[in-house]
Amino acid sequence: FMSVSPQSPDSIHLFRIKLSEDAQLSSNYAFPIRKKVNFKPEQVLPFDHLRSRKPEQRLHFYVHDPKFECIWKDPFRYLSIFKEFKGVITPDFSLYYDMPRAMQIWNTYRNRAIGHWLQHNGINIVPNIRWNDEKTYDFAFEGIESGGTVAVSTLGVIRNKYDRYLFQKGLNKMIEIIKPINVVCYGSMPADIFDPVRTAKIGIFNIPSHTETIHKAKGGV
Repeated sequence: FMSVSPQSPDSIHLFRIKLSEDAQLSSNYAFPIRKKVNFKPEQVLPFDHLRSRKPEQRLHFYVHDPKFECIWKDPFRYLSIFKEFKGVITPDFSLYYDMPRAMQIWNTYRNRAIGHWLQHNGINIVPNIRWNDEKTYDFAFEGIESGGTVAVSTLGVIRNKYDRYLFQKGLNKMIEIIKPINVVCYGSMPADIFDPVRTAKIGIFNIPSHTETIHKAKGGV
């Protein structure tokens, strides 16, 4: 047996494996299953604004992937910081149209693994759900226990008619499969997309984006 230093590539790789340690795994892709939660985030802070954090906030990752890739490379480094927050919305690893399917599945796995690890360490989480077209449905909604609160974001994914169609269709599919009691949306909530969901007696809650919050604080409309 050869020991490795705490920051060596080998030790970091082993730690990533431990993210899923003792997890109950989903049947198809063996994703760590996230236990349902029933609290709704209110005050939130993006990961790239950690320096301005306050204990009453929840942390989110609705920022460009490179800005939070560091938590996958060395998650233990941030654990004490995560514990300062009331909760964490799990990382929003992207599922781009042109991304190979294997990478889409990998990014979904990373979301589930970090979520399990955070829950295992006593941190309140809200699972972030990300999908793309119909080809992602068989894995995008897997590994989430039904009946709780989930988070989604409209940032950058409803820019044109086709994007809106994909988002709305996926939102409906997510609700059908996961059956959440609450959906928290970070970003704008167009009525044509979200009003039909409200008729399904699901709690729909909006969290304004960081830009919207700053604009409002400065007296914007």
